[in-house]
Amino acid sequence: MRRMVFSALFIAFGLLIPAIFHAVGLGGPVFLPMHIPVLIGGLVLGPGAGLVIGLLTPVLSSVLTGMPPLGSPILVLMMVELAAYGLIAGALMKWRRNLLLSLGGALLGGRIAMGLAVALVRLAIPFPGTPVAYVTGALVTSLPGLAIQIVVVPLLAAALLRTPVGLLAREAQS
Repeated sequence: MRRMVFSALFIAFGLLIPAIFHAVGLGGPVFLPMHIPVLIGGLVLGPGAGLVIGLLTPVLSSVLTGMPPLGSPILVLMMVELAAYGLIAGALMKWRRNLLLSLGGALLGGRIAMGLAVALVRLAIPFPGTPVAYVTGALVTSLPGLAIQIVVVPLLAAALLRTPVGLLAREAQS
């Protein structure tokens, strides 16, 4: 039950933080504000919770804020990428118990999953660019966001692991 409550909290932050970024004129594709709570949720709560947080956050954002647009291929790509981030971050943290390694693996795995999702989307509907070009473009555009993630995510996750939320992480890792 506590894991569900904390997962809902991370989803709420995944809705709130991008709204704040957009309100002050900082674009989502550059700073990746939705990714931060998903990554932290996976690292702290484990792979199952990370997967759910990653899947639900972009869908709820789409329904509640219109970003990304409901029914758009971008929504599908974000769902796949963020679900992979949460799942991989949690799985690597459970396996290796190393925040930086787990974060790095999640960032790499999430981008690979997004590339595969682009390839599948292109089979179903016309979609511009190749998977490699799309992932490369997204990577270059999001360099400021990646830098923020590499600094902020381990710091916040480490702080949370020292709180009662950390008990859930230890349970998820055993």
